[in-house]
Amino acid sequence: MSDHSRRGFLSGAIGIGAVAALTACTSNAAPANNATGAAPAGDNAEPGKPVTIGFSCPAADHGWIAAVAANARNQAGLYPDVTFEAVNPTTDITQQIAAVDTLITKKVSALVILPNDGSQLTALGRKAMAAGIPVINLDRVFDSPLAYRTWIGGDNYGMGVAAGTHIGEQLKAKGVSNPVIGEIAGIDNLPLTQARSKGFADALSSYGFSVGPRQAADFTAQGGQRVAANLLQAAPRLDALWNHDDDQGIGVLAAIQQAGRGEFLMVGGAGSANAMRAIKADNTVLKATVTYSPSMASSAVALARLVAQNRGMGDLVEKEVPTSLTLASATITKDNVDTYLPLGFES
Repeated sequence: MSDHSRRGFLSGAIGIGAVAALTACTSNAAPANNATGAAPAGDNAEPGKPVTIGFSCPAADHGWIAAVAANARNQAGLYPDVTFEAVNPTTDITQQIAAVDTLITKKVSALVILPNDGSQLTALGRKAMAAGIPVINLDRVFDSPLAYRTWIGGDNYGMGVAAGTHIGEQLKAKGVSNPVIGEIAGIDNLPLTQARSKGFADALSSYGFSVGPRQAADFTAQGGQRVAANLLQAAPRLDALWNHDDDQGIGVLAAIQQAGRGEFLMVGGAGSANAMRAIKADNTVLKATVTYSPSMASSAVALARLVAQNRGMGDLVEKEVPTSLTLASATITKDNVDTYLPLGFES
C-alpha cells in the first residue's frame, strides 16, 4: 500500500457536510464500499455558479483508497452545480502527473488531489495554483503550502493517542500493573507510521505504561498474519495489542486464532466495516478500532466546490474556507459501533 498519509472519524455537519475521520489500508481487490456523502447545510445548500472539479487519487489497491474514490464521486453527485471529472487512478507517479496535467490544461474550476507521493507531486500542485486553479490537497501533504489552497486529512498522531488512551483506560480499570502491550505497525519508514507509533507511546506513558514487543508489517492481510504469528511466538504473554490498520488486521486476527490466544484485548486502526462488525459481535479479541475515514474525500469535494465558488463554510464566521483541516480520530467500541457502522468501508 502506498503512503495513506495513508489513512480518523469526525462526524458532523460543519457547513460543508459531515466530515469524518477514520483509517484503513489494504486488500488487493477493490471491494464494495459504503460510499458516504453529506448534503450541504445552511447557505451552502443553495446552488452557486457551475463549477468543474477535477479529481485524482491512486489506484484502489486496498479498501481505503477504493472508498476515497467512491466517496468523492458520491459527494459531487449531490450538487447540481458541480461537474465531476476524475482521471484514471494509478499508482504510477508519472502517469498521475500527466493525468492531472490534462485537467490543468482543461482549466477545471478546482482540483482535489490525493497524491501517490506528496513530495513528487508538489511541483504539479504549484503549477495548478499558478494557473489560478485552487487545489484541495487530500491527506498526503505536498511539500509546500504554495502547492495547495487547502489541505484536509487525518491525524496519524491522534490515532496513536486514541489507541493508547483506550488501552491505558481499559488496563487501569482492570487493575493490571506492568502490562505487556504489543504493537503491530504498518510500514516503518513512512512518516504516518512513525506518527502513529509516537502518539501511541506518548499516550501509554501518561498511564505509566510502555510499548512492549513491536513489529512492523506492510499494511496487507498477508503481512499482518506473518508478523502477528512471529510476535505472538516471541511474546507468551500479552495484555493488549494495537494493530495500526484494519485491513492488515484481517491477517492479525487469523494469526491470533491459529495460535489459540485470547488473553488480551486488541485495538485496530481504520474503522473498516468488517472490523466494526467483529467489534459488534464481540467474539474475538478485537474490542475497538480508532478511525481515519475515507469520507474525508467527500469533505474535500465539498471544500473544492466552496473555494471555486468563492464561498466560505456556512457555520464559520470567516468568509473563506480555512487553509487546513485536520480530522479527529474517534474510538469505536461495542457501545458506539452502531453509530459508525454505516460509514465503514469494506476491506
